Amino acid sequence: MMHTVRKDRGQGGRGRYALTESEHGHVWGVCSEVEGLFREPRRATYEFFGWVPDGAEVRGWVGCRVWLVPEDTTTDPWLLEDAESPGPRPRTDALLLKGMDDYMGPPEGHRAPVRLHDGYRWLGSCREFTRVLPEEQAAPSVVLRGLSPGDRLRQALAKGSRRALDLDEAWLEIRDDSGEPLTDRLLRPKVRAWRPSSLGPDLIDLELDEELDRPVPGYARPVWDRWLAGPPEGPNAWAGLDTRQREAWLELVRERGCRLEHQDRPAGQLYELDGRHITDEPGLFLALGEAVNGPGGYFGGCVAALADCLRGNFGYTAPATLLWRNFAPAREYLSQVLTADGEPYDLVAAVLEVLAEGRMRVAWA
Repeated sequence: MMHTVRKDRGQGGRGRYALTESEHGHVWGVCSEVEGLFREPRRATYEFFGWVPDGAEVRGWVGCRVWLVPEDTTTDPWLLEDAESPGPRPRTDALLLKGMDDYMGPPEGHRAPVRLHDGYRWLGSCREFTRVLPEEQAAPSVVLRGLSPGDRLRQALAKGSRRALDLDEAWLEIRDDSGEPLTDRLLRPKVRAWRPSSLGPDLIDLELDEELDRPVPGYARPVWDRWLAGPPEGPNAWAGLDTRQREAWLELVRERGCRLEHQDRPAGQLYELDGRHITDEPGLFLALGEAVNGPGGYFGGCVAALADCLRGNFGYTAPATLLWRNFAPAREYLSQVLTADGEPYDLVAAVLEVLAEGRMRVAWA
C-alpha cells in the first residue's frame, strides 16, 4: 500500500521517523529512533514427510519465495516467503522448513503430497506434511525514542483518557538522512506509556500498544542502514549482495521510487544497462531501474510493474533505445525460471516483449 508523503518534516525537521495521522496528515511527532522496527518476523514451521530431494541439498536459506505445488491440480499452489531450513531431520525421511505464509496459506487440513520449488529450480517432493504455527507471544510494542511531540499529541497525553490515547490510524513515515521519503508502515497506535527521554530535553519516549506487521529482519538491516544514510551515489551498489538482500534492496528502491516525483525525459533517449550482475530476478529489475533512472533508480520490480513504468510518470517517454551490455548472465540465469505452478518460462524474453510493447528498442553490446 502506498500513500503520498508530505513534503514538510513536521516538528522542526528532526528525525528519520514521523508518526503521521493518516486521514488529515497532521504529525503526531518526529523522532530519531524506533524500537520494534528491526526484529525477526514470526515464521511457521513445515515438516515434510517422505522427503525426496530434487538434486541439491536443501539447507540454510532456501529462497525468497518457495512455492508448494499440490499434486492435486485442482488445488492452487501457495507461497512460503523467506524460507530457511536446518536440513533433513537426522535418521528420518523428513525435511524441516520455516518461513512466512502468504495471506492465504495452505487449505485447511491439507496434508497431501506436494512438490516444492524456489522459482528457479525444483527442490523436492513429499508424501505429506504438517504445519506448526509459531507460539502465541505477547506482541512487542513499538517505542518512538526521543520523540518531539506535536501540539495534538501533547493535548492527548495531557487528557490521558483511553479515547484520547487512541490515535486511530497513522503512518510511521521513514525518511533518509537527507530528509527524503524512503518507506513507511501503517499502524493503528494506542499509547501505552510515555516518559521523559534520555535523548534530549523536551523529548519523550512514546510506547505504543502496537506490533509492526512488517518488521525488518536481521539480514536486511545492513541494506536499511545503507539506504537510511541516503541513496547510492554510484551504480551497482547492490551487486555484491546475495538474492535475499537484493530483494530487500529492491523493496526499498520500489517504495522510494513510488514516492518520488519523476520528470519524464524527452523521447529518443539512449539508456545503457550494465548486465554483468544479473544473476537473479531482483538483479534484473535493479539493473533496469538504474539504466533508466540512475543509481538506486526504480523502473519496475516485476514484469507487470515494468509495463506500468513504460506508460509514463517514471522518467521514460517512448520511443527510446536500451543498450544492454553483457547480456549473457541474464540469459544464463533467467531464461528457465518457474511460474507458481512450476511451469518453465523465459523471464528475459518476457521482459524484452514488454519493453518492445513500450517502444523501448533493445540493442546489445
